[in-house]
This record gives sequence, C-alpha cells and structure tokens, in this order.
Amino acid sequence: MSTENDGEVCVVGLGYVGLPLAVAFVEAGVPVIGFDIDDAKIDAIAAGHSLIEDVTNARLTQALGKGLQVTATMEQIKAAHSYVICVPTPLRESMPDLTFVESASRVVAQVLEPGDLVVLESTTYPGTTQDVVAPLLESESGLVAGNDYDLAYSPERIDPANTTWTIHTTPKVVAGCTPQATERAAALYARIAADVVTASSPREAEMAKLLENTFRHVNIALVNELAVFCRALDIDIREVIRLASTKPFGFMPFQPGPGVGGHCIPVDPSYLSWALRRHGFQFRFVELAQEINARMPAYVGTRAAEILNHEGLATSRSRILCVGAAYKPGVGDCRESPAIEVMRHLIDRGADVRFHDPYVDEFSLAGRTMTSVPLEGASLADVDLVVVLTAHPGIDWDAVLAAGVPVLDTRNALDARADTVHGL
Repeated sequence: MSTENDGEVCVVGLGYVGLPLAVAFVEAGVPVIGFDIDDAKIDAIAAGHSLIEDVTNARLTQALGKGLQVTATMEQIKAAHSYVICVPTPLRESMPDLTFVESASRVVAQVLEPGDLVVLESTTYPGTTQDVVAPLLESESGLVAGNDYDLAYSPERIDPANTTWTIHTTPKVVAGCTPQATERAAALYARIAADVVTASSPREAEMAKLLENTFRHVNIALVNELAVFCRALDIDIREVIRLASTKPFGFMPFQPGPGVGGHCIPVDPSYLSWALRRHGFQFRFVELAQEINARMPAYVGTRAAEILNHEGLATSRSRILCVGAAYKPGVGDCRESPAIEVMRHLIDRGADVRFHDPYVDEFSLAGRTMTSVPLEGASLADVDLVVVLTAHPGIDWDAVLAAGVPVLDTRNALDARADTVHGL
C-alpha cells in the first residue's frame, strides 16, 4: 500500500483530544481537515474560537492560517488518506458506550479508499479496534484491514493544563493490526511526538491505557481510605505521605482528596472491569476503588458538618463557600467533578452553598444555576465555612486565611498549621 499521502490527515472528533491533536499536526506542517458532527462547534472553531483550554484562540487562529480546515460535511474529508478517530467513549449504566466510535467508524468507512490509514485514539476496552472498528469499516466499505487499508490504535494521553507533558513530550504508544500498519502509524505520530513506542498488537495498547488510569484510580482510593482511617486514629495523613515519600525507591506518592473526576479516572477502569466480567472474571481492585472514591464526596460533607458542629452551627443553617468546581487545577472542566458532588451533598444537608472558580462561570445543580462569586473579603466574611475542592493556580489563599473563617482543605492548598484550617 502506498504511504506517500499519509501526511493528509482527517481528525474525526474535535473535542478535548481531537482539536489539540489537529492543531499539533498543522503546526508540524501536516495538512489537516477536522471533522465533527456538531455544526455549532465547527462554526466556532472556524471563527477562531477554541472550546478547549489547551488550545488558545490565538493558537487556533494561527493553525487556521496555516491551513487547518474544519467541516461537518462528510464529502469534504475525502481528500484525506489518514483518519484519526478521537471521539468520546462514555459509560452508560456502568457499561461502555461505543456509540460515538461506531458512528465515527461509519463516517470513515464511507470515504475510505484502498491504501488509507485509520487510527483509533478513543479509550476503550481491549479488542475494540479489531473486533468492533475493523468489522464496521469492512461492512460499510468492503475493504479489509491489512489487505486494502491499514488500521491501528494509539491511546490518547492528554493531560489538560499540563505544560510539561504535552502531545509533543509524552511518549506515544502505537499498535497496528499488521507490522505495516504499525510502521505507518508510528511514522505519522513521529511528526508530532518526540518518542513513539510500538506495541505488538492493538489489544496490548488498549490494555496499557486502561492500566495507566486504573493504577491511578486504585492508588488514589488507597490514600483516600487511609485518610479516613488516619483521622479516626488522630494521625496526619499528609505527614504520613510526606515521610513515606522520602524513600527513594519502591514508593510513589498519591494525595487524598474529595474523589476523582474528569474524563479518564472515573471511567476507564470501568471499561476494564466490564471487559473482564465478560470473560467470567471479577476485578475486585477496581470495584473496591470505585466504591471508596465514590463515597468521598459524602465523607467531605460529613467532615464539613463536624467542623460546623464544633463551631455551634448546624449545616442546615450554615453558609458555605466552596472554592473550585472543576475536577482538576488549571482547567474549567467539570466532567465527573467530585467538587460538584460535594456541593450536592451540602445542599442536600440544607446548607446555603455558593462557589468560586476562576475557570468556571456557572453550572446547573439541584435545579438551579450556580454562578461563581468573587473570592474577596466581602464574600469570605459572609460565610460560616470555606471548603477547598480544587487548588487552582492564582487563588489568593492568604486572603482565605486572613478571613479567619474555618476552612476544610481537601486539597492541601493551605498551611495546615493555621488554627482555622482542617484536613480530611
């Protein structure tokens, strides 16, 4: 199969993964056409308005000037010879939902030609590339992977707001259904990634992505449960972690918090657990980790009630300011955010809850619109408790301390030695 036109890339799905990838390719001199079924998203991107924090409007405008094309029309993507599928893979009723992957595969199948390259980047369970995508492409196009076109898998490793480990600096794992597919996909990603690591088959690459996030999920659950136990034993979990971290080998520090959020950690391990159940196995580590991390927002609500009770206040008569709504620092992404769940528990307890987040303007919760309030003397003086849920950069923590209001710090953002600061 010819590889001379591999540089012409169509990125299918222009969300948190697809848009940064498309821009990175264009910046590397690769002609790109981005496809998404959302007309409003396409119009915004074409006008230079990025919907992704990792891609600034200025950077997007430059990419458009360098030739980035975006479209919601299938006819316009026929010029491409490499297709990279970057669509969501959510859970529905605790089961993998491959609706977007299947729809994207059908789109690609209608324009697929002999000699093309197709790469799936969406996080999914082992076997998806060969057992779901390949049959769909064949049934819709009549072309067979490995004979008529090349098919590969390369898991996305996007970490929003991480300026150290980016698309360019994070090693890219690539696995084709054939050695040639692996070679072509590796050559494509070598245009933007400093290090490309090849795997023996897509199944290994699919499993590697799930292992990465399951590892984090399980270890976060471990320290979250330890945090609960340490409080009962009157032990400072933060100091315990600091001390253990001095060991130069055999230990990796994880920090407790109000739960896990985002598009990976709460979702990806469930894909692995589901896939194993299909083969008669029970992945007890994952199921226990999910249980522990899922109950952390309620535990934070209990801790808040304990602190208020110590102040002689009932939660139902208290005003609580939550700092942070996003699932991680430096982003405005509220998907699966434990901060939202903490606020839900506090509202259910009858508290008057307001929030501050420099990256999130508003969101809907409990039938009403929550709007971010300024973090200033007046707003701090008007509350009975501050709950730190996201340690965003740039927040004036000194102002929070100076207010003298009790603080429940779930992220270790403030000096725990202050009399007003309480930990998990």
